[in-house]
Amino acid sequence: MYKVVKEIVPESVEMRKTFADVMDEMAAKDDAVCYFDCDVINSIGMVGFGEKYPDRCVDCGIQEANMIGVAAGASAVGLKPFTHTFGPFAARRVIDQIYISAAYAKLNVRMIGSDAGVTASYNGGTHMPIEDMGLLRTIPEVTLLEPADSVQLADLMRQTKDMYGVFYIRITRKVADKIFEDGSTFEIGKACELRDGSDVTLITSGICTTDTLKAADILAKEGISCKVLNMFTWKPIDAEAIIAAAKQTGAIVTVENHNILNGLGSAVSEVVGENCPVPVKRIGVKDRFGEVGSIDYLKGIFGMTVEDIVAAVKETIARK
Repeated sequence: MYKVVKEIVPESVEMRKTFADVMDEMAAKDDAVCYFDCDVINSIGMVGFGEKYPDRCVDCGIQEANMIGVAAGASAVGLKPFTHTFGPFAARRVIDQIYISAAYAKLNVRMIGSDAGVTASYNGGTHMPIEDMGLLRTIPEVTLLEPADSVQLADLMRQTKDMYGVFYIRITRKVADKIFEDGSTFEIGKACELRDGSDVTLITSGICTTDTLKAADILAKEGISCKVLNMFTWKPIDAEAIIAAAKQTGAIVTVENHNILNGLGSAVSEVVGENCPVPVKRIGVKDRFGEVGSIDYLKGIFGMTVEDIVAAVKETIARK
């Protein structure tokens, strides 16, 4: 069960600290847990893990495709590999290896892609993964996860350790806002209802969760009732929750830290179009490359601000 915090505030630790701590916890209890990285161990806070478990921590160098192959091989001999590199290299650079060596071979790999979307910030367009989930959404049987905070990340890591398959988890390395109370647990493939409402449904995940809730607060003061769903599982998408929300509110706005092409909004639109057609508006990066800038600047140029969400809701309700 999950519980939403009463007041959203920044977490006390960075997401990468949570990742490293949970990896340590799992490795201490399960000798099959191992970790593969591409020369960014320090960036994700895993130096201490490597020192503690030198036989279960491998820096593959800047060879992302090779890392996936090595992880797949580890799975083939019964290990439970986790991999990490920055999002564009975790997905875009190695999509064939993920497809053939991991998914098609029906092996057991958990891939972490960090600095998701605009959180890549000053690393710029080459390092800004705004297509990673979309690329992997086309590969059969891959589970796609985007936790909103460290509480959700920790629970998903613990769950996937003992689940079999190919998983991709996109995160920010830095401090996220706390959305869920400590001890919350989540069901993969099932959306979390953050707010109930009657006029429109807002569907979001990851860092966009905070801005979506802020927009809902603003709209509530104007008499617009917003249902808010945290769709942390992009695939398999929670079609049941989407259809129910479409029937209940008659309008949907999706908010994602990703290209709107083949992203969360596309996944939601597919469900709505085939089952319960209602007006849908997608907030996110609109088919363009990333660039250098602060997170707030990037949200502004990509049309992902709280104000953009508020305007999109009013426009979508008007189409009902």
